[in-house]
Amino acid sequence: MIDRRLISNFDWGMFIAALVLSLIGVSTIYSATRPVFDAEQQSFYIRQLYWIGLSVIFFLAVISVDYRQIVRHSFLIYIFGIILLVLVMFIGRKGMGAQRWIPLGFLSFQPSEFFKLFFILAMSRYLAAMGENLGLGMLKISKIAAVFFVLPALLIATQPDLGTALILLFIFVSMLFIAGIRRRLLVIAVIIGIISLPFVGNVFWGGLKGYQKNRIVAFMDPKVDPQGVGYHIKQSKVTIGSGGFTGKGYMKGTQGPLRFLPEKHTDFIFAIFAEEWGFVGSLILFLFYLFIILRGFDTAKKARDLEGAYLAAGITFMFTFYFLINAGMTMGMTPVVGAPLPLMSYGGTALLSNFLSLALIENVRMRRLPNPFN
Repeated sequence: MIDRRLISNFDWGMFIAALVLSLIGVSTIYSATRPVFDAEQQSFYIRQLYWIGLSVIFFLAVISVDYRQIVRHSFLIYIFGIILLVLVMFIGRKGMGAQRWIPLGFLSFQPSEFFKLFFILAMSRYLAAMGENLGLGMLKISKIAAVFFVLPALLIATQPDLGTALILLFIFVSMLFIAGIRRRLLVIAVIIGIISLPFVGNVFWGGLKGYQKNRIVAFMDPKVDPQGVGYHIKQSKVTIGSGGFTGKGYMKGTQGPLRFLPEKHTDFIFAIFAEEWGFVGSLILFLFYLFIILRGFDTAKKARDLEGAYLAAGITFMFTFYFLINAGMTMGMTPVVGAPLPLMSYGGTALLSNFLSLALIENVRMRRLPNPFN
């Protein structure tokens, strides 16, 4: 049974904000996939509703277990995640030019979506065990990278899933910054980074797949091939721009139902939302995301121990990166890397992963130290 004091610490605001965003996502998926002519409505929105129900059940299950118990087993969870990533290489289902999903009969799931959480859990335990104000040097950072980051990043990048690999890198760097990096090392890293940029850039470019190179080229100049690789970015900006200040109104957008915008109910769902609700609606939507992000960092600040602080901060950084990258690519400000909009984009694995992430933040918040002024 859950202690009453934990229930009193439950952050209803964050939970309701997550539910509201999920339901906004369902309504937008419904509008984006509605048929224009006499055809049957696609069932994406119904499946997303099922996933929301399942996600809420898992959310409640996770907050009922003390996060310190979960972190205690984080290394085993991390190894389990690595095994799943390796299995993807051999039995993974292929789709859209990638091999990222493990089939389970009537459904399939994407292990990399959950691995990011496993990674944050393991890093939280490891960094917390090292103490406060670590002042990490090159040797320690190299050791942490070798143990936790390099192998999963390579496994994810070879699927290929560049977006998730980059998110993993951002999380890794962010958590190291929280732990504390020597100022001298930062200066040296910046200088070396600037000097080696042309060489690293050539190596990075050479390792990309053809379609990944095309995405970067299209980001730099969408006019290079407006009917091909630049089409996504161009149509997304047209869709957002056509919404104007107040939008066309719900179910009155045209870019989704008329199939002008690809991936309209997944990675580019924000463009559909902006077309129907305009600048005002988009601003309110962003405020919901900002609220969740601020609550996440506030939870990290108030956590009762280092493990909780690292856990809440790492998850909040992950959530923030996903939001910024998705919003940026739909508005043509960042390259298209295949990052879903948290809580709104269609996809059961991503949605469940989002709710599990917020459940861990909620878990830390519920078990924070009592306010001495109460």
